[in-house]
Amino acid sequence: MKSILKYLGFDEAKHKVRTELMAGLTTFLTMSYILAVNPLILGEAGMDKGAVFSATVVAAAIATIVMAFYARLPFALASGMGLNAFFAYTLVIVMGFTWQQALAAVFVEGIVFILLTVFRVREAIVNAIPLNLRYAISVGIGLFIAIIGLKNGGIIVKSDATVTTLGPWTATSLLAMGGILLGGVLMALKVRGALFYTIIALTIIGIPFGVTQIPEGFTLLSMPASMEPVAFQLDFSRFLSLDLEYYVIVFTLVFMDLFDTLGTLIGAATSAGMVEKNGRIHGLNRALMADAVGTTIGALCGTSTVTTYVESTTGIAAGGRTGLTSLTVAVLFLLALFFSPFFLIIPSAATTSALVLVGVLMMGSVTRIDLRDFTEALPCFITILMMPFTASIAEGIVLGMLSYVLVKVFCGRYREISVAMYILAVFFVLKYVAPLI
Repeated sequence: MKSILKYLGFDEAKHKVRTELMAGLTTFLTMSYILAVNPLILGEAGMDKGAVFSATVVAAAIATIVMAFYARLPFALASGMGLNAFFAYTLVIVMGFTWQQALAAVFVEGIVFILLTVFRVREAIVNAIPLNLRYAISVGIGLFIAIIGLKNGGIIVKSDATVTTLGPWTATSLLAMGGILLGGVLMALKVRGALFYTIIALTIIGIPFGVTQIPEGFTLLSMPASMEPVAFQLDFSRFLSLDLEYYVIVFTLVFMDLFDTLGTLIGAATSAGMVEKNGRIHGLNRALMADAVGTTIGALCGTSTVTTYVESTTGIAAGGRTGLTSLTVAVLFLLALFFSPFFLIIPSAATTSALVLVGVLMMGSVTRIDLRDFTEALPCFITILMMPFTASIAEGIVLGMLSYVLVKVFCGRYREISVAMYILAVFFVLKYVAPLI
């Protein structure tokens, strides 16, 4: 047992088993909504929902196990939100690709990621990002996931006049608000596993108020559905026919996943204190490889792009620091194959507190940003602002980095910019200009 823990990066002098297990539970419960949402979204593309559920679980478990044993970091992976919507609604429904062809595009994207990681291109991109922007990414992600939590809990709702506004006080929003206060108090009292306890408490409290829905004939156990209808159903015909549109789709998938993953890893690692003195993130390349392998395996299983989850920050906030946290998440995913009815009754309002309170913790990085230098402050502000307002971690990073290069150049401080940043800036400009041509 000790040898396994050591291989997971666990040090008895620094870490506690109970803390790591609780962190894994917290991360899993916070991201378990994907088990309900992903089958619904991919089902819109004509895929078998039961098979997609099993594929989502298996792909997440395999990818997270790779993260646990290879990268030894407390990050969990699963089919990414946003990426699955792009898969179903854009590729299949709007552009007319079959879901089999879309899966092939995801598989090719995974292979490209593996190659980029082997040659350390992805790591070079991360290391090229200035320290102030990294801190801003952490803050931006904190705001982004807090807004997701507030929306899930019905505390804020869509408004035609002001984009968002305060939602009506309902049983759901009151429960979510109460969860934020309860979780905040527990964290202030330094209760280990505060976020996990809050999620469980809210799920139970929500039963008599109808927020936690118990379906008729509810049972804790169920046999997992077969993945056969979606597994290994990849269609490479468009790829082999040298279809330019198809290659653009692959590039788009690469771009979206790359910066979502980088943003998550940078933000989470920064908030967890996993950044070395020289600014490098410990074990970054291994974490990126786990992400790349996850995407490839996910396509073979029959699900959309697998990526590192920003909800991993909830487990990190609960004290997770090693691969034991991610291994716990992987095991829980596998158990979910048999206990899916139980995990699917956890209401979104119950996870609001975790997302909002982690946002509070990630705000701490704002104190590290050098706001006295306006050439640093403006790009950081743009990064922080655009993540929640565009609902995209990737867009926030792109706009922040692009503005960083432009401001520095126009101020005559071009020597402060690395070659890698110049190259990235060119790609960013092409990203926005190409659709206009």
